[in-house]
Amino acid sequence: MQGAIARVCVVMAAAILNHPLLFPEENTTLEDMDEELMARMREHEVMLEMEKAKLERDLSQLDSKPEEPTVEGDYTWYFWSAASFIIFFTIEMCRMDLTDTEIRPAEDEDIFSESGFMTAKKIVLDKNVLSNFCDKCTHTLAHENWRVREFAEGFTDDLLESLRSTCDMEVDMEVGDFIGIGSMFESWKVCKPLTCDIIVPFTPPDPYSFQFQLWCSPNSDMPPDMQGFGKIQVTRLGESEEGCLCGSANLGEDMLCLLHGITEDVNLDSSVDELLCSKDTPLLAKDQIMKWFQISVTKAWGKIYHKYNFELTFRNLDAAGALKIRFRSGKVIMLNLIPVVQLKDTDAYFVSHYPSDYDSSPDTHWALSFAVYERNLLKHLTKLLPQNSCHLHCLQIITFLNRKQMGLTGRSALTNYHIKTALLHLLLCKRPSAWGVENTESRLREVLAFLQRSLQEKRLHHVLIGNNKVPEEIQIPKIIRKAEPMNLFRSLVLQAEFYDKTVRHFQEMLRNASVLIQEYTPDLLNGGLHHS
Repeated sequence: MQGAIARVCVVMAAAILNHPLLFPEENTTLEDMDEELMARMREHEVMLEMEKAKLERDLSQLDSKPEEPTVEGDYTWYFWSAASFIIFFTIEMCRMDLTDTEIRPAEDEDIFSESGFMTAKKIVLDKNVLSNFCDKCTHTLAHENWRVREFAEGFTDDLLESLRSTCDMEVDMEVGDFIGIGSMFESWKVCKPLTCDIIVPFTPPDPYSFQFQLWCSPNSDMPPDMQGFGKIQVTRLGESEEGCLCGSANLGEDMLCLLHGITEDVNLDSSVDELLCSKDTPLLAKDQIMKWFQISVTKAWGKIYHKYNFELTFRNLDAAGALKIRFRSGKVIMLNLIPVVQLKDTDAYFVSHYPSDYDSSPDTHWALSFAVYERNLLKHLTKLLPQNSCHLHCLQIITFLNRKQMGLTGRSALTNYHIKTALLHLLLCKRPSAWGVENTESRLREVLAFLQRSLQEKRLHHVLIGNNKVPEEIQIPKIIRKAEPMNLFRSLVLQAEFYDKTVRHFQEMLRNASVLIQEYTPDLLNGGLHHS
């Protein structure tokens, strides 16, 4: 019996030490490992079958010579059985984790091919055309984008300084320093119109403060479809639980408490920028903030417009600061000033309105943006990549294709943010050396395959929420890191018609990819991308 147990242990150890995914070859990609992996697995299977036969023969011989079982032998057998099970279970879980994001897309592509779907493998991509696209669309536009960023930052600084001078510091919100986010400030913007997204944090005047409730907070009462949202409560220093101090203080005829909306005892002619909360609640209201911000920006522009030789208009009244700048030359720049509230002691921000978002969430539910963390993550990962890496090229090409396809088939659920999320997932999973510029075509196909699988499964997890693969250096708040992963495609589960349209959009984008890239690349003239 002891010999049989020893033989089982030897077999287990050999299987573990030779497991192809436990100690992979250093310079072998997963694509190259597929055939070798299958061959080694077949060899292990044959070896284990032979050992199993030997073990059965030994056991049958032992059965023919009955012995008195000892307590020590029984315990030894149970111990090794349990240990072997635990070891193999651990190896299998590690294998599943390693292969979840890289091997599965290849398997899924085979399924898509059999069902008649267009897949990333079927795209005809000419390396010279890709190289030409990257050279002209990225390098040629880089200088123009830099000049636009510089102008947007200078103008925003001037506008916000004027805004601060028009505000009453005792009753108005206090505006902080702006932060540039998104594709223009992450250096992967390709398509026009040139758009700069800038968040503008604001805080309440003393003695008011904000308190927050996240969807993942303990004892949160937010519904499941409000993942990624939170509520902002306005409180006042020294306020009792029974009520607000405004009931006992004389605020004057023309003053409103920040905590309350219009009541019968309040002058209806009061300024709209003092109505900051939802009626009869202490919860900050997005619509009220939007009105306050639009009025404040209008007043601020009225004080400085004579300094600039261009026209400034609101292009979307449903977004707080969606501005359109038109120069006399005809050039247009989009500037999105987005009022936000900073989550205490973090770089996460509650966003009032996204400029291109069709927001149907309640007025007191604020979406939480991790754009600053995402920008920092992209910077961190870029430092680990080869000098001429292809990750931004992949992002630029796919966002270009998505934009062009929307021009042909209309709006879909697939956004640039989804594409960036897919890229960040793959950057966290693949070795940095795999992102050299010579691998542009392979990585491009992988990002497209990842997106295709995500659409098929209606599941694309947020890259930062509940993801333990994010490096500690990014300093994601613990409550966010430990939260349940958030599905960015959750809405597609309930919107069958919109989902079908998005899938068709993606299929057409794959079919038209090579034509779109080749057709629009020659249209780069004078440093700008001219669309047909």
